[in-house]
Amino acid sequence: MIKLFLPLFIILAITGCKKSEQAPANASPPIAVAEYEVAPPNTISEKLLPDENKSIQPSAAPKKMDTIAKKIIKNGTMKLQVGDIKKTQNQVEDILKKNNAYIQNEQFQNTDIDDNLDLVIRVPHKNFDALVNSFSNGIGSVLSKNISSDDVTEEYTDVSIKLANKRIYLEKYRDMLRSASTTKDMIEIQEKIRELEDEIDVAEGRLRFIDDRVNYSTLNLGLYKEKVRSSATSKIGFGSRFGDSVTEGWNSFVSFLLGIISFWPFFLLIPLLVFLWRKWKSGKVK
Repeated sequence: MIKLFLPLFIILAITGCKKSEQAPANASPPIAVAEYEVAPPNTISEKLLPDENKSIQPSAAPKKMDTIAKKIIKNGTMKLQVGDIKKTQNQVEDILKKNNAYIQNEQFQNTDIDDNLDLVIRVPHKNFDALVNSFSNGIGSVLSKNISSDDVTEEYTDVSIKLANKRIYLEKYRDMLRSASTTKDMIEIQEKIRELEDEIDVAEGRLRFIDDRVNYSTLNLGLYKEKVRSSATSKIGFGSRFGDSVTEGWNSFVSFLLGIISFWPFFLLIPLLVFLWRKWKSGKVK
């Protein structure tokens, strides 16, 4: 009987020894570890507000920012001398239609010596050069021309980045407003939200203004017509100006002479004062 169970006891003993060697003597049973998220403070007094001086660190991997295209603002000023203002206006209108431009402001001035028509023209950025060339060739003599280009890409990028950050802060403040526990915190958070909304409106308005100036260039066009002099011998040119100068010189001399004559009471009074003074002096000597 003992011989039958002896091999079984030996097998069981060997198996138990192997298990005891694999498990450490002071091993403790595994404990489930629970993960907890630290809740943000509920009030501003507990530093609930984000630090706006620091850049926002997104939890997810940052997306690659889209490259902003070049922002170039083109402006120009031209002054043309023309023979007929009305005829030139018709030519200007035809040129504007061809280049999809329009007149933003118009001002006309009529004087004794000339007529002036000042136009503020807005034209799509891509048609600006063609418009300037059309005005430079064929409708009058160019008296002056000034074209400038202003690169505002850096300003546009800076405003866009700040605007994106303000929108993120705005969402954070709105989340905090929903979890605010005191009236004081709610009022302070609402004031912060109002300030951010105003700053966002200003930034969006600035971006819209830049986009408008970039998409539509501005040209200040002046049309100038010199009037013919009233003199029969007067003609536009040196002879006309020489004759006008002689006439103006004679008129100035006549005006000066008349001005002197207008002082005739003083001319009568001065000799009388001299006569009285001499008479008084001679009487005093006697």
